[in-house]
Amino acid sequence: MPRKTLLVTGGNSGIGLAIAHEAARRGVRVCIASRDMQKSAAAKAAIEQATPGAEVEVWKLDLGSLAAIREFASAFLARHDTLDVLVNNAGTNLETQKFTADGYEMQFGGNYLGPFLLTHLLLPALEKSTDARIVHMASMIHLIGRIDPATFRGRQRYIGVMAYAQSKLGNILFSHALARRLAAKKITSNAMHPGGVNTNIYDDLPAFISGLLRPFLIGPDKAATLACDFALAPEHRHTTGTYRTVQPPSFQSRKARDEKLQEWLYAESCRLTGIEPL
Repeated sequence: MPRKTLLVTGGNSGIGLAIAHEAARRGVRVCIASRDMQKSAAAKAAIEQATPGAEVEVWKLDLGSLAAIREFASAFLARHDTLDVLVNNAGTNLETQKFTADGYEMQFGGNYLGPFLLTHLLLPALEKSTDARIVHMASMIHLIGRIDPATFRGRQRYIGVMAYAQSKLGNILFSHALARRLAAKKITSNAMHPGGVNTNIYDDLPAFISGLLRPFLIGPDKAATLACDFALAPEHRHTTGTYRTVQPPSFQSRKARDEKLQEWLYAESCRLTGIEPL
């Protein structure tokens, strides 16, 4: 029986690397997509050493450039006719405002808009799978998030945590909107909060905040297990449109559950990326 193919963005470190390891242990072909090919090559070697016989590919992907995403998707689809699982894991948490190649605030552009475009471009391969699943890495920080179009291309007064919260709220809104659209195609879409995981995403926080948080953080393995269960476990084959957490709180904000907001953001994101709405 041929192996399933799983693509994980940001799979060369942190939660993404843990997901790649867990997926390889479950016998899946793992495709790691990230900006840093040197770290990806090291991740590939580590996975192959830990799981003899593992099949691992590394791909260069910059989610901060819509053109780079299109270039990646074109190359990936030329090599892989079918994709079984897409894990939109890559993300950044910035203290200082930065911008994508297309002029969007980096956390909105890289954490949300990039994965939005990537997912749509890879749908032709997902549609050819008999058990296609999409997993979006969100966060409990979405509870304080709000969608403000005036900040998509930058904030006059930049507060990094609020930009991050907006991007993570966007991930959940997209997951729910996508789940409705893909139900007839039997492709699932689910979002998850990985818990407070001790990864380099906290490196850009002020040192005193990072120091206070780290004693309460967990390792990435629990997050990887939940992500791979969503992605591969038989009991989740028909699970879609949900939001799960590794650590409490497990509830969604009212905004995350707002179907009108989900639909507005979906339509606006299609406009911003030049994608035809599903």
